[in-house]
Amino acid sequence: MNARAQDSFRVSLLGPLRVWRQEAELSLGPPQQRAVFALLLLRRGRAVSIDELVDGIWGTNPPAAAVSVLRTYISRLRRLLEPDRPADESPHLLVSLGDGYALRSDPVLSDLDRFEILVTQAATQRAEGNGQAALRLLRSAHELWEGVPLAGVPGPRAEAARRSLEERRLVSLETRLRIELDLGQHIQVLPELMDLCEEHPLREALCELRLVALHRSGRRAEALDVYARMRRTLVDELGIEPGPSLRAMHADLLADDPVSARLVLRNASADVGHDAEGDDGQAGPVPSADAVRPFQLPADLVTFAGRQAELDCATSLLLNLGHQQSAPLSLVSGMAGAGKTALVVHWAHQIAHRFPDGCLYVNLRGHDPSGSRMDPREALERFLVALGVAPQAVPEGLEAQTALYRGVLADRRVLIVLDNAGDTEQVEPLLPAAPGCFVVVTSRSRLSGLVARYGAHPLTLDVLSAGESLELLARRLGKERVDDEPEAARDIIELCARLPLALSIVAARAALYPGFRLADIAAELCKDHGSLDAFSVSGDFGTDMRAVFSWSYRALSPQAAGLIRRLALHPGPDITHPAAAALAGVPPRRVRALLSELTGASLLIERAPGRFVIHDLLRAYATECMGAEDSERVRRAALLRLHSHFLLTAHHAATVLDPFREPMQLPPSPAAAAPLRFGDRAQATAWLRTERYVLREIVGNAAAHGFHTHAWLTAATLHVYFNRLGYWHDLLEIESTALRSARAAGSVTGQAYALCGLGGAHARLNHPEQALRHLDEALELFRSAGHAMGEALAHRGLAYLSNRTNRPQAALDHYAQAIELYRSEGNVSGEAGVLHRIAWTYILIGEHEKALERCEEAIRHCREFGDTYGEAAAQDTFGYALYHLARYPGAIERFQRSRRLFHEIGDRHLESDVLRHLGDAHLATGDRKAARAALTAALALLEESGHAEADTVRHQLCELHEPASSVAPP
Repeated sequence: MNARAQDSFRVSLLGPLRVWRQEAELSLGPPQQRAVFALLLLRRGRAVSIDELVDGIWGTNPPAAAVSVLRTYISRLRRLLEPDRPADESPHLLVSLGDGYALRSDPVLSDLDRFEILVTQAATQRAEGNGQAALRLLRSAHELWEGVPLAGVPGPRAEAARRSLEERRLVSLETRLRIELDLGQHIQVLPELMDLCEEHPLREALCELRLVALHRSGRRAEALDVYARMRRTLVDELGIEPGPSLRAMHADLLADDPVSARLVLRNASADVGHDAEGDDGQAGPVPSADAVRPFQLPADLVTFAGRQAELDCATSLLLNLGHQQSAPLSLVSGMAGAGKTALVVHWAHQIAHRFPDGCLYVNLRGHDPSGSRMDPREALERFLVALGVAPQAVPEGLEAQTALYRGVLADRRVLIVLDNAGDTEQVEPLLPAAPGCFVVVTSRSRLSGLVARYGAHPLTLDVLSAGESLELLARRLGKERVDDEPEAARDIIELCARLPLALSIVAARAALYPGFRLADIAAELCKDHGSLDAFSVSGDFGTDMRAVFSWSYRALSPQAAGLIRRLALHPGPDITHPAAAALAGVPPRRVRALLSELTGASLLIERAPGRFVIHDLLRAYATECMGAEDSERVRRAALLRLHSHFLLTAHHAATVLDPFREPMQLPPSPAAAAPLRFGDRAQATAWLRTERYVLREIVGNAAAHGFHTHAWLTAATLHVYFNRLGYWHDLLEIESTALRSARAAGSVTGQAYALCGLGGAHARLNHPEQALRHLDEALELFRSAGHAMGEALAHRGLAYLSNRTNRPQAALDHYAQAIELYRSEGNVSGEAGVLHRIAWTYILIGEHEKALERCEEAIRHCREFGDTYGEAAAQDTFGYALYHLARYPGAIERFQRSRRLFHEIGDRHLESDVLRHLGDAHLATGDRKAARAALTAALALLEESGHAEADTVRHQLCELHEPASSVAPP
């Protein structure tokens, strides 16, 4: 290696970007070249791709020669770092890796490195009880800061790093202040806390520290006043209440509690020592107060009994795995019905407080008798959305999803429960890389691959002990009843082979009839003792589950027994009472009583209000009963009711969301299908959102059972919702199934609709070749069928694809053909929708005056036809064109009209979009107060729906509270 490659470099990041070789400061060149150097430094030896560098420096509008300019910057930096390197020798410091570059980190010592070392040492000292030493280290760390980090470095990635670094500084400041308060220095820290609270008026952690300092200084009334002002600021400026920790602090103040304990416990994850850098090179210590913290654990069972040894073992395992380099992993295996899920959920609730960044849970359905095993991609998508990633931002491939998932979890402490896994391959993509998380897997299989490859700590769950079984019965039936008949209780336990699921079912039956003697129940079970083979999973299944199930099953009313058999036909992860009513062929009011009967017998679990889950073994038993008791005709009739229910309900929802959509010819449906109807868009959207995963399964189930017309029509009906909400991966799946079904049914129109849906999804996901192929084929099929409205739909899809691929003239040509088709059919609403999209195309190419003309036409048509939704969208586009023409008062007026219309029709998501446009327009006029009001209203709507964009708006609001000079002009 060149000797000079061993030169050391000293770098300053916690202020203006500066670099020294030995004692000589180097000139880093123009601002964008400095930005390249900063991004490479922040990645710490890892490669940064060319695309990342271009995006990080220029954002979404790079110059045409961006890559060429970037390579020039790299060449200059290489000469700067290694001036004496021979021309024929490869660089040693700034090297090429893959399609990008990496800056070796070993010869570089930055003030950020020093800062991290000091805060990590402080964390160690504090953990050992040495507060004074921790305090000295943190004060030394804070002396390293020389103002705004990365000052003078341009580009969106540098700006994001600046925000993250500033957050790290504040977190370490809060930790120092917390230590000083622990050491009794409340009077000394008050002036600094007052200044910091003035500088960061929306930061609740600082407010909490100030309240503690005031209270300990004997200024309780002032502390209460500070809380009142903080609450007023949050409500007035952001439209939100204080967080739970600050509210609890206020409650302690009202009770005159010293609140010292709460100060220590609060925000454990925000302590020093969790400062690992994120994959994007941005510092990423602790999630900020507004980070998404999911809590997906199912409800704990109040009647959980026994398993203390296993609980103690699991807890000791957790405590002993704190310093692993990867996420600790525990595997709980055991036979079906052994209570694996109950144990893990119970334990997860006990330890959830150790994971301040949330709890994730998924039932992987690895052994589901219906065969609806969950694909890891579906589980990853659910987790990513729960962690705050917008659905449309979830990548398509498993590898890309896994990478994003692990990146999102970096530096977070999350408990992850993967229930009912089928094999190691199903689990692997769901394992995080960061050591801060903890994963618990349950499976009927031992999954030796997890143990061998990932060091999983296995815990095999056997049946309950005799004592634990007695405890379970006593919890369910009452101790006195069990004590009165100890022999009968022991007989029941042995007949159930101490298996928790069997004991729970028998106990539920006995609890419903408190007058029954336990001896009679034991005798009934003994009489039914029979074969075990049907439910044996691995040959060691030590009880006759069929006897236990049949004992409870035969005690059901005929209609309840019929319902549980029908539930085996439902493909989704859970079922609602309207869908259950359709399956059973009974009125919805009657089905509620039947569901209550089944849950009372522990044959069904109400996972959430109105949503019911059946255990795998019970589903298998119900399938067996259905085969023995119901004819093929009865089963087909139940499936027809089920698929008609979902098709018609989805149709009604889509009609509410898009009342001017082209009507489709639906097949006849039985009266007992009992589809739902919706009074407004909010109701329709709520149903679609909650049934989303069921609907995906329903399309596949309809195809699998030969209901091909239902399959493709359901997919076509769902398109409007899934497309607007960005569920394009779902669309690829259901439209592919729909295409196969339409071909099987011989429906040319069905094939065309499915191809159109596939083309649109591929276009959204940036797959232009596939999109073009599908849309062209759809257009030809619609033409061959003489379906003018379908042709117009295909042209609109092709126009959208043309805009996505930067071919605006082709887009305008397709839109022109679509308009002619709509006019030939007298479809004014369709014509207005195309005019609105033409206007948007003109905005894309900068012809804003033409965009205004098309918007005026679209608005006129929408008013003539009464299309409120279309007018709302066109008014928003009109305002957007005016905004780009710097005609801000007119833009504000149009945005306000659009907002009112979206509010009237109840589309909260698009209303929030318009409010954000309105905020931008107000800010452009200098009216920061009006901009804050618009963004606050948008935030409230996004938070109401749990939309991932809420965080973006929240950050915009925080920026608006900075001095006006610090906000970049629009």
